[in-house]
Amino acid sequence: MIVTQLNLTDFRNYETVDVGLVTGANVFVGSNGQGKTNLVEALGFLSTLGSHRVSTDHAMVRAGQDAAIVRARLQNGDREILAEVQINRTGANRAQINRSAIKTRDLPRYFSSILFAPEDLALVRGEPSGRRRYMDELLVQRFPRFSGVMVDYERVLKQRNSLLKSARASGLRESGLSTLEIWDERLVEFGSELIQARSALIAELLPEVKAAYSAIAGADHRASLASYLSILSSDAGDEATIEQTAVRGGALELDEIAKNFRAALARLRRSEVDRGITLAGPHRDDLVLELNDLPARGYASHGESWSFALSLKLAAAAVLRRESSTGDPVLILDDVFAELDESRRGRLASAIDGFEQVLITAAVLDDVPKELAGHIVRIRAGRIVEGEES
Repeated sequence: MIVTQLNLTDFRNYETVDVGLVTGANVFVGSNGQGKTNLVEALGFLSTLGSHRVSTDHAMVRAGQDAAIVRARLQNGDREILAEVQINRTGANRAQINRSAIKTRDLPRYFSSILFAPEDLALVRGEPSGRRRYMDELLVQRFPRFSGVMVDYERVLKQRNSLLKSARASGLRESGLSTLEIWDERLVEFGSELIQARSALIAELLPEVKAAYSAIAGADHRASLASYLSILSSDAGDEATIEQTAVRGGALELDEIAKNFRAALARLRRSEVDRGITLAGPHRDDLVLELNDLPARGYASHGESWSFALSLKLAAAAVLRRESSTGDPVLILDDVFAELDESRRGRLASAIDGFEQVLITAAVLDDVPKELAGHIVRIRAGRIVEGEES
């Protein structure tokens, strides 16, 4: 699937913009702060319902406006789809496919993209929350129903934490928390499903990450993935024990996960009451990244970290394209080539060869390998610049 037309209204610094795109490589060129990243951010939102730059949707609405609109005309063979989303400053967002209203959470069914940006270095060097988000966004793109599972889990987690905080404030003993058992079962139900899905996803990603890392880095540093599961740890998320308790191998069985989840909640009950929070579950898990059998976080060099972060995104794209009935995901590289040396630029260009459509942003066109400098769109101050250098 490719994007043939992108239209934005009141999105970021764009009052309105309409840009045509082609099969193959498309390069958005412009100085920093002109709006090139805003274009690819809008497309990323269509496929993930989130931004790679901010955690709140309203930040994408142009100052002084109540809503932003993103429209993309998509093409898969002879089939064309018009996907639209209205991002509201207040209230729920709204979505349409071919002018018919749909649930916003169903948008990923119609369009998939994988976006890599400098912020994604945090996948290797940052906190576990970023790696959980990486897995969960990919899960939703593959199986949109997991959006509902995640919402249900967060709702139960919030209710359970509220009960634990009330118990701590009132000095209630563990034996007086019979209501907690009801929330325990719901937490185990939704949480186990999410843990199982993540473990299956990691098993699928592993060979793709290995291949992508070797291709980008030009060397085999034994890139590997594992799961840290808080339900199996007696330290409830102690960072020092994450690598030691990481789970390696294939997907875990749902019944076994649920059994261990219940046991963890019973084991941690006293600590949870004392601290007023839920200490085990997918909200405290992590994706463990390793190079040469050592944790990448803390041991990987800057270049190795970049290669690993890129490999995670290319692996996600490979998983999506392998099973998709709508063609390749659109691959988006936001200001990536400026961060790479010449050899890695060339290897990355080779690694993404064959994707139906690639969108690239760059401040300097010379940073982009010549084989990817196809359709060039120049951006200046929130508008498309025709026929002049940016």
